Amino acid sequence: MKILHIIPAYKPAYSYGGPTESVSRLCEGLAANGHEVDVYATTANGKTELDVIPGKVVNVDGVNVTYFKRYSGDKTNVSPSLWLKLLKTAKNYDVIHLHSWWNTLIVVAARISLFSKTKVIVAPRGMLSKYIFATGKSNHKKLIHNLIGRKILSKCVLHATAYSEYLECRELIPGWEGFVLPNIISLPNFEIVHNENEVFTIIFLSRIHPKKGLEKLFEAISQLDINLKLKIAGTADEEYLKELKDLAVKLNIDSKIEWLGWIDRVKKFNELQNADLFILVSLNENFANVVIEALHMGTAVLISEDVGLADFVKEKNLGWISTHEVDNIVKNLKDAYYDKEKLKFIRQHGRKVIEQAFREDVLVSQYVEEYKK
Repeated sequence: MKILHIIPAYKPAYSYGGPTESVSRLCEGLAANGHEVDVYATTANGKTELDVIPGKVVNVDGVNVTYFKRYSGDKTNVSPSLWLKLLKTAKNYDVIHLHSWWNTLIVVAARISLFSKTKVIVAPRGMLSKYIFATGKSNHKKLIHNLIGRKILSKCVLHATAYSEYLECRELIPGWEGFVLPNIISLPNFEIVHNENEVFTIIFLSRIHPKKGLEKLFEAISQLDINLKLKIAGTADEEYLKELKDLAVKLNIDSKIEWLGWIDRVKKFNELQNADLFILVSLNENFANVVIEALHMGTAVLISEDVGLADFVKEKNLGWISTHEVDNIVKNLKDAYYDKEKLKFIRQHGRKVIEQAFREDVLVSQYVEEYKK
């Protein structure tokens, strides 16, 4: 098959986290299985641009990637050159798979793709959740959705990475045709070597954003009488980061927090395996690659019920599921702290469960089957 993926930012723009990694892994898996895979992305790399030649096709680990110049920031990524190229080439593909939504680049690309009569798939990546419609420029989003978004999306096929996301999207557009397939994640195969911590060590590793529930987590920690350390890894808006640090001081827990900032892939997996518990009490999270990464390293997880993988974690007994209530977070943190046997079991068996549930070759085949339908 000839497949085109369109995403605002492609590797090596790793600062964008999960989508960049999972989409690139999917593309590489498809290419390795004999499919012709192209990627159209922008030069986006946070506040800077990737050091690439715009408009030139580059082989990135077996995938033909073209990076196009953008004329606006991350929320829009306006790229006339990408749209023009798509207008000329869309008809040449069997499938066009777009990732994200609300981004001007993707909305326009979806409309152009539909003109070609090629099958168009949209993976919203959490951008069509109730949380998104209720926060930020919600009225602006509702207006766009009602004017053009609903019509465009209903003509595309939905790709949800978790069943909870699928249900939310189908509630937004009743009868929306679609499928559910998880992200494909590149996981290391080095041996798990966990050093016993003198202090119970919790790690948060994700983009630092108001939807991640860190304020609730801080309040919960302030009410605990157990000896613990919270490591926080990820990038954040400087103003919001200052707010969090001020809150930690106010709650008298600043001495319990270690701010790691952005960390590379090697350090990420080392930090995950050396933690006693990974935590993510997000208000909304369509999948959360890092949950899989933590479990692959044998580290139990405590996640909110609004993280897309909550049902999987609960079914496989790989951690604890919390509400957003501070009291409930406190309870689950205590349960995790005292349940040494469960922590040990997950340390020994977590990787095997992940390998069975998220086998790359199986998932790639399932994506191809959906493309063919």
